[in-house]
Amino acid sequence: MPPKRRNKPDPHFDTRSPGKKRAAPLEENRGEKVPILTQENFTKGTPVEVCSDEDGFHGAWFAATIVEAVGSDKFLIEYQSLRTEDDSAFLREEIDTLHIRPNPPENAVEHFSLLQEVDALYNDGWWVGVISKVLSGSRYIVYFRSTYEEIEFQQSELRLHQDWIGGTWVMPSRALKL
Repeated sequence: MPPKRRNKPDPHFDTRSPGKKRAAPLEENRGEKVPILTQENFTKGTPVEVCSDEDGFHGAWFAATIVEAVGSDKFLIEYQSLRTEDDSAFLREEIDTLHIRPNPPENAVEHFSLLQEVDALYNDGWWVGVISKVLSGSRYIVYFRSTYEEIEFQQSELRLHQDWIGGTWVMPSRALKL
């Protein structure tokens, strides 16, 4: 799994489709309006999640806070759990708007089901996985497609996976993943 320190991500790599490049942000896409996050969407102190396309961090989302806008398409953010190499402070980075999203809404879950897509809190970030085994005592085995690993988690370390698409939180369909 990833180290604690990260380099600047490639803004053109698509985190949802490994190996594919992300299209540049456009006002319109096939005639439909596509919302673009700008500094009006986030203000100083706004809690967000930030992703990276860097090897070892692909697909993970990390809790951060907006420090300030840097131009029209970037923000200086401060991670809530990642620290500098010398561990003297929380890591700060300039991140483009393609790699920033608001925190997902909380969805109370009594229990997760086999093959349900979840985010697992691991190594300071939320990683997308699938419930591969339901254990007793609110414990689950989660399979990570990107690393072919299975890891055990408590229910408190899991949340329903949601995608931020077009300015809206969307629950993925299991049927589309099978």
